[in-house]
Amino acid sequence: MTKTFKFVFAAASALALVACGSNGAGGGASRDQIKAVGSSTVYPFAKSVSETFTRSNPNFKSPIIESTGTGGGMNLFCQGVGAETPDIANASRRMKASEFETCQQNGVTDIIEIQVGLDGIALASAQGGIQMDLTPKMVYEALAAAPYGGEQTNQTWSDVDPSLPDVEILVYGPPSTSGTRDALKELILEIGCETNPEMEALKESNEDRYAQVCTEVRSDGKYVDQGEQDNLIVQKIEGNPNAVGIFGYSYLEENADKVQGLNMNGVAPTYENIASFEYPGARPLYIYVKKAHLEAIQGLKEFLAQWTTMWGRDGQLAKIGLVTNPEDVMARSMSAATNFDTLDGSELN
Repeated sequence: MTKTFKFVFAAASALALVACGSNGAGGGASRDQIKAVGSSTVYPFAKSVSETFTRSNPNFKSPIIESTGTGGGMNLFCQGVGAETPDIANASRRMKASEFETCQQNGVTDIIEIQVGLDGIALASAQGGIQMDLTPKMVYEALAAAPYGGEQTNQTWSDVDPSLPDVEILVYGPPSTSGTRDALKELILEIGCETNPEMEALKESNEDRYAQVCTEVRSDGKYVDQGEQDNLIVQKIEGNPNAVGIFGYSYLEENADKVQGLNMNGVAPTYENIASFEYPGARPLYIYVKKAHLEAIQGLKEFLAQWTTMWGRDGQLAKIGLVTNPEDVMARSMSAATNFDTLDGSELN
């Protein structure tokens, strides 16, 4: 697609959006509600912001927030500009360069990136259930389809390491479309895989093979893909004292009466340890917004402003598990949410 065509396409889409959003014309094509899609981890925070926004702005309809997973949300977000496409993509990882390019090709040329806070990839068990002090290496060797390129023979946690319980491995976790799964790969599985010096060499010689060996999860029933709803993982491990669940820290805090966090490198998944990045599974959370929709979709600017009033250390979102950004990141996020700064793509990988 040429740059000229992309510009004309984006301009025409924006004009159509403004036209249908301003007077409700278009035979049902208009939309007077904000629509956000994406991460199941960001979902509870976005819902809380939505509820507060609706109470504070009774003249606006309640936003539609859908939990589709980060990858699914990005796919919907990047389909184009217009009332039939989402205004916001919630993400538990940063937008990929390939996703940015897809957006550009489809006319989504001005994208606002806002890091709303931090979260952690928590490994947990039921209260009173299995207790383990894990490392990324242990988790990798337990969950990899082919640890270090070899056969996966670990059936129990003690097979992985004699210090761990002699209990069958059973882990409920996120699907491949989830940003939580992406973060699990990057923050834990790859770190564990790279404890083997041969894997560093493999990364240099064959990056595709390296990615397969270091991030592909076993499919023999020891790791169970539980879909995009993290609450289902909580329910599964609550009912089985020997099961382990993987989900965002906010779900651990929200269900502290039911589940307990498992240490990683001797560090507990707590607010303070995630904020300091001492806990290995700490990760940023984002929302992505179409600048072309700001004037056309009623309440969208006000909705972004609502986020900024709730994401502080003593804010409402911290009470349900969001970890506040460091000060320098907070300043950038505030600028993006109020000045509507856009990505140029060079900062993505």
